[in-house]
Amino acid sequence: MNTIQEVIVRDAYEWEREAIAAVMLESYQQYAFDLSAERWEEYRDSIRSSAYSDAPYARIVAELGGEIVGSVQLFLSSEAAYGKPEMRIHSPIIRLLAVSPGSRGRGIATLLIQEAARRSIQLGATTLNLHTSDMMASAVKLYERLGFERAYETDTSNGEHLVKGYRIKLPGSLLLHSAV
Repeated sequence: MNTIQEVIVRDAYEWEREAIAAVMLESYQQYAFDLSAERWEEYRDSIRSSAYSDAPYARIVAELGGEIVGSVQLFLSSEAAYGKPEMRIHSPIIRLLAVSPGSRGRGIATLLIQEAARRSIQLGATTLNLHTSDMMASAVKLYERLGFERAYETDTSNGEHLVKGYRIKLPGSLLLHSAV
C-alpha cells in the first residue's frame, strides 16, 4: 500500500543542525569527483560549518515522514552570504540548496525555493539571488525552469571555477505559484 506523504516546509530548529549538515553533505557529495581533492575538502568543510553558522537570516528545511530531506539558507545580502560587500547584492540570496538523493524528484527543491521567495517578498525584496556553477547542471536547469535569469554582474570565482550569478524578479513571478 502506497501512502502519499506531505512535505512540510518550515524553519529549522536549533537542535537539527547536525541533520541539516548530513543532508547537505549527502546532497553535495556527488560533486566530490568534479573538484580536486583539496578543493572538495575545503568545500565539504565549508558546507558542514555553514550548518552551525548563525549567518543565515533563515534556515529553511523540508521534512518528509518526520525526517529532514532538504534545506536551503536565506541571506539578506552578499556581505552576509559570502562576506563580499563588493558584490553589491542588497537583496536576499539563497545558498546551499540541498535535497537528499533518495528524496529527489518530488518537487522538494522547488518548495524550498518558493518558501525563500515568499519570505523575500515579506521582507520587501523585489529580487532573489543565487550562485551556482556549471558542474551543478541539474540545479541550473531547475533554476532556469523556475524563472531565474543570469545576473552576469554578480559572477564571482572560487579560484578554480566560475561561480555564476542568477536572479529572479519576484513580484508577479511564476515561481510563487504552486504548480511551477
